Amino acid sequence: MTSTIDEFLAAHGAELIGVRRNIHAHPELGRSEFETSAFVADRLTAAGLAPRLLSAGTGVMCDIGTGSGPVVALRADLDALPLLDDKDVPYRSVTPGVCHACGHDVHTTVVLGTALFLAQQGRALPGRVRVIFQPAEELTPGGALTVIDEGGLEDVRAIFALHCDPRLDVGLVGTRPGPITAAADQIDITVSGPGGHTARPHLTVDAVYAAARVITDLPAGLSRLVDARAGLTLVFGAVHGGSAANAIPETVHIRGTLRLLKRDAWQAVPELIERLVAGTLGPLGATWKVDYQRGVPPVVNDEEATALMTRAGMTALGVDAVVPTEQSMGAEDFAWYLERVPGSLARLGTRWADLDVDLHSGRFDVDERAIAVGVRLLAQTAIDAIAAASR
Repeated sequence: MTSTIDEFLAAHGAELIGVRRNIHAHPELGRSEFETSAFVADRLTAAGLAPRLLSAGTGVMCDIGTGSGPVVALRADLDALPLLDDKDVPYRSVTPGVCHACGHDVHTTVVLGTALFLAQQGRALPGRVRVIFQPAEELTPGGALTVIDEGGLEDVRAIFALHCDPRLDVGLVGTRPGPITAAADQIDITVSGPGGHTARPHLTVDAVYAAARVITDLPAGLSRLVDARAGLTLVFGAVHGGSAANAIPETVHIRGTLRLLKRDAWQAVPELIERLVAGTLGPLGATWKVDYQRGVPPVVNDEEATALMTRAGMTALGVDAVVPTEQSMGAEDFAWYLERVPGSLARLGTRWADLDVDLHSGRFDVDERAIAVGVRLLAQTAIDAIAAASR
């Protein structure tokens, strides 16, 4: 290699922290990551690489290396969340109501830093590393499908990614073979009736009562029709209907998310939802519409790829730096990549001693020493994966 990772981080560590803070201060929502994509592409170009934007102008892909050997991919996500940044820091979001509350600014910085390091290696890479800066991870069904449609996995032998974990101390990485996240879908149900006076509910259809029955009976019914080991959870987060205390509304809308740990149950559950809703609302005389929106399946890490990433972490960070991690009920569209090629998603410890805040909070922040940890891990993983695929 033309430089070691220690030399690279000594020269570029401060720059990478600046990159993360710049991205954090200028967050963009899914499918609107134009400035972030341009920023990443410009930095890769300055390093002598040839990035290309995805067709919609958000998202970047770039191959590193000229070797004829195997292609290994590293993925980051670019988008932020529609949340108020509630931190008092110099790099607080300047975009009202938009915030990097899930660590995608860190993911982007880590993969960019890894790309810059690997670009210095020149012909030392026997294969190619494809860095993917993906749009719209937070949207359903996820920007991973856009990347796949535009050839992002062409010739790829394995793909790897990191996700911030504020429950894990900085310096540690969590790995897990098999399922590491859950499937997540969205359910929108509209309950309808003729409406009427609250004094005479028996002469009309009480859509509010009917919707309330769905809210309580649907999760209960699913608990008796789906294997408990599938880890199903259905939670309604929005209920809208009516405007007067003494008038029964004609429609009530309820929206929720359904999460599952097992893929087979995920495939079967839409039909069960329809059956249970019909059984609940039919006797009440209500009409209904179920809009079941598929999200993403569980991320299922390949065993060999996870073992390789674990060994790479031990090499790059030390044998005690890689720890087992649990399966999460959260969802990740990285699952779509692993439906097509082997790979692994690991958790990057970002815990800040003075901050006990989970992901998707407007107060979320990270210990920025995690950036160097992530670069060390992904660089070693990419190099080891190319070597393994070349054998």
